[in-house]
Amino acid sequence: MNNDVCELCATDGGELLYRDDELRIVAITGADSEAYRGFCRVVWNAHVKEMTDLSPAERSLFMKAVFKLEAVLREQLHPEKMNIASLGNMTPHLHWHVIPRFVDDATYPKPIWATPDRVRDASHIGTLTANKENLQTEPKWRRAIQTAFATKQ
Repeated sequence: MNNDVCELCATDGGELLYRDDELRIVAITGADSEAYRGFCRVVWNAHVKEMTDLSPAERSLFMKAVFKLEAVLREQLHPEKMNIASLGNMTPHLHWHVIPRFVDDATYPKPIWATPDRVRDASHIGTLTANKENLQTEPKWRRAIQTAFATKQ
C-alpha cells in the first residue's frame, strides 16, 4: 500500500498526546470528540495491517498501551462503560479505539456507529454522578494520559 493513501501514515489521526518509536496515542477530534468525550486511539506507527503481522513482543507492547490508556481514562472520566475495539476495514493500519461511554452520550447503550437518539447537552458530560467533576477537569484527562505514558510501561 502507498503510504500517501493511508490516513494513519500521512497524519497522526487526531490530537497527538503521546508518541514513541512504536506507537502513538491520539485524542479524536471533531464531531466524534464532541459526541464521545475521551475517545482516543492507540495507533501502531509502522504501516501494519493485522495484529498477527506483529511479533509477540510488539503485540504485547501494543496491548499494554491499550490497557494503560483504558485505565487512565477510567480513572479520570469515570465512564459507565469502556468500549475497546480494533476495527479498520477502511483504514488498514493497526489502531485500537478506546472509547469511554456515558449514559448520556448520543447513542448509549448502543454502539457508537448507531443512529444517535439524542443530541448531547454539554451540561451533562459524564455519568450522572460525576457531571460537575468532569466539566471542571476537561483538560485533565489529556494531561493524565501524557503523564502516564511519559514513563515507560
